[in-house]
Amino acid sequence: MALSPAFSEIIDNAIKAIHARTFFAQYPEHPKAYAEDATARGQGAFEKQRGHKFEELLQSNPVSWVGEEVSPYLSEPLNITYPTFEVDTLIVRAGRAMEQWRKVTPEDRAEVLVDALERVKNRFFEIAFATQHTTGQSFMMSFQASGPHANDRALEALAIGYQEVTRFPAHITWEKPMGKTSLKIEKSYKAVPKGIGLVIGCSTFPTWNSVPGLFATLITGNSAIVKPHPKSIYPIAVVVAEIQNALKEKGYDTNICQLAVDSSDSLITKKLAEHELVKLIDYTGGSAFGNYIEALPGKTSFTEKAGVNSVIIDSVVDLKPVVQNLSFAASLYSGQMCTAPQNFFIPATGIKTAEGTVSYEDTVKALTDAFSGLAAHPQMAPGTLGAIQNELTVKRVNSVKDIEATVLVQPTTVANPEFPNARICSPIVLEVESKDFGIYENELFGPIVIIIKTKNTAESIHLAKEMAAKHGAITCAAYTTSDEVAAQIEEEMETAFTPVSFNFTGGIFVNQHATFSDFHVTGGNPAGNASFANPEYVNKRFVWVGHRKNVG
Repeated sequence: MALSPAFSEIIDNAIKAIHARTFFAQYPEHPKAYAEDATARGQGAFEKQRGHKFEELLQSNPVSWVGEEVSPYLSEPLNITYPTFEVDTLIVRAGRAMEQWRKVTPEDRAEVLVDALERVKNRFFEIAFATQHTTGQSFMMSFQASGPHANDRALEALAIGYQEVTRFPAHITWEKPMGKTSLKIEKSYKAVPKGIGLVIGCSTFPTWNSVPGLFATLITGNSAIVKPHPKSIYPIAVVVAEIQNALKEKGYDTNICQLAVDSSDSLITKKLAEHELVKLIDYTGGSAFGNYIEALPGKTSFTEKAGVNSVIIDSVVDLKPVVQNLSFAASLYSGQMCTAPQNFFIPATGIKTAEGTVSYEDTVKALTDAFSGLAAHPQMAPGTLGAIQNELTVKRVNSVKDIEATVLVQPTTVANPEFPNARICSPIVLEVESKDFGIYENELFGPIVIIIKTKNTAESIHLAKEMAAKHGAITCAAYTTSDEVAAQIEEEMETAFTPVSFNFTGGIFVNQHATFSDFHVTGGNPAGNASFANPEYVNKRFVWVGHRKNVG
């Protein structure tokens, strides 16, 4: 069965964009691109769901209902509960469903999955409010990251997967001339899925980080179990519900994609991950658990873990737009992003600008003034900082005051007029010497920035590379007006498999990775072993098997 024309066009456009790497967005990121009443309807759906069971999942006979989500803006529970199931029940259902799904053609799988994305599109605004009140992201970030951007990332993985599983012909007649006769063999080629996939979600980006692996697993013929973070379930629950609705409409077993909810005091992640029938695991979160996932025998894992992201400042044309850009990048969502910059390497000799050399002290002051100014801005601060998802993050910010570092900017509580009970904390800015690597060599998740005084740019580059190689890095920002220095930074960071963003100012920030163009995580350093999304990201989820039949 062929893809419907509309869905075929969506996949074709996505594949073209993946190859060209130019700008493409199937799902517009601006709310005004959608219906005028979409925001109100989404908020209404969110408010209606609060205090009730989430009963949309097409999964029967739950053993209980649990839920512990708390809004970082309201500082009160959402009181939404979700069905829970025994691990063995989830596994048995996933295994039975996969027997059907693995036999479905790639075209029919793609039809279902594109349909699911179109269904999710109709709920972008509900998902936005759900994300805002589970993660602490601002509404605009919640809308973009969990809505259009997540859908585009899912489509990217889906399109690559569709291309890979249809790369070779399903059937051929192979003929080898043998003089007056020839050998004829009928050959068939099948992309055989590896088994049940487990997707382990995180609390800060519950859909954006989960849907690429989920759709890569499904398009390659595997069934999937989605295990969200107990503190952030609602957004991905909507996505799973719409995948199940798309499956049901086409007559497929809805257990091809299941949601596996648990609670903080009764986690099921390890039991699922260690089950012998789970063959694929997608994971986003801390390095310790990620290392455990990667070490599990008999599994193919795709991880995104913690990284220590650096900023190398060598020389600039104008310092003001640079510090404005960097202060925003590090403050965005209070640093609760895997791409947020943490370590700022600045040479003691200062930096060159178009107007002469700016001393180290004046460079640092420009940076700290930018951080303080953003935090004190009554209109800009609340929307930029968002809210802190986890109380432990606030405790971490307060605890770093006690380490042997100079506190240049104290964290402050920022008022949000719309949400007076919001848990908000502006970045703390510390200063250390380059020899104090024990302080800055690990990720300090949250609104924590460390300025590191180095001997010169060469030492800055060396330390940034060393941190990336030993502890992982997802991004690196660099500022230089020298082509030679830029080439050196690029070459050195490449050896640690870390991408570099040069001289970002204005409306583009190191945190941002564009779908269909930028690879998110390289898979080459300890920050993670996979990349959103290259062919390997889907090819490792299935195996090519060829059969031969002699026909004379």
